Amino acid sequence: MALLSQITDFQFEAGCDEAGRGCLAGPVVAAAVILPPDFHHPWLNDSKQVGKSHREALRKIIESESLFWGIGSCSPAEIDKINILNASILAMHRALDNLGTLPQFIAVDGNRFKPWRNVAHKTEVKGDGRFLHIAAASILAKTHRDTLMENLHFAHPHYGWDRNAGYPTASHRQAIRDFGITEHHRKTFRLLPEQLSLF
Repeated sequence: MALLSQITDFQFEAGCDEAGRGCLAGPVVAAAVILPPDFHHPWLNDSKQVGKSHREALRKIIESESLFWGIGSCSPAEIDKINILNASILAMHRALDNLGTLPQFIAVDGNRFKPWRNVAHKTEVKGDGRFLHIAAASILAKTHRDTLMENLHFAHPHYGWDRNAGYPTASHRQAIRDFGITEHHRKTFRLLPEQLSLF
């Protein structure tokens, strides 16, 4: 099924999505994207449905061809302080702050959002698989976050963040057992199933 361009007829409707909500380590990263009305690319879809090489290629295309785009994030410390839902929404607000223009409408992936600058918005469950601008935002959020985690990997190579991006894989959890946690881990998350005291 072909993805829809947007919800409204406004010229500047921004799609918004985040990446990294379910991770044990690293920030949650969000993106906001306003695409040209005639934008299309056969690979563009929900980032979870797109392979790594295609995601990286799409990142360059979206950044060069979109009318506006912005990235925002919330740190693990912020996530621990305000919880992951609020941090995800705050990261999206920060992405909108960095968009470079005031959108006329905001289309948000998921079912929860808080108003931003009195701009009308609508949440769309699985919107990253239904709307082009939300899919584009999902690609930017995922690729920017993956790059960040790959860079953090060099300082903390035991955890395999260049491969797992901070998600709760068996090898990541084993590394937490073996080496403890870092400042990049989310202390309020269930880092190990056995609920060991880690800090």
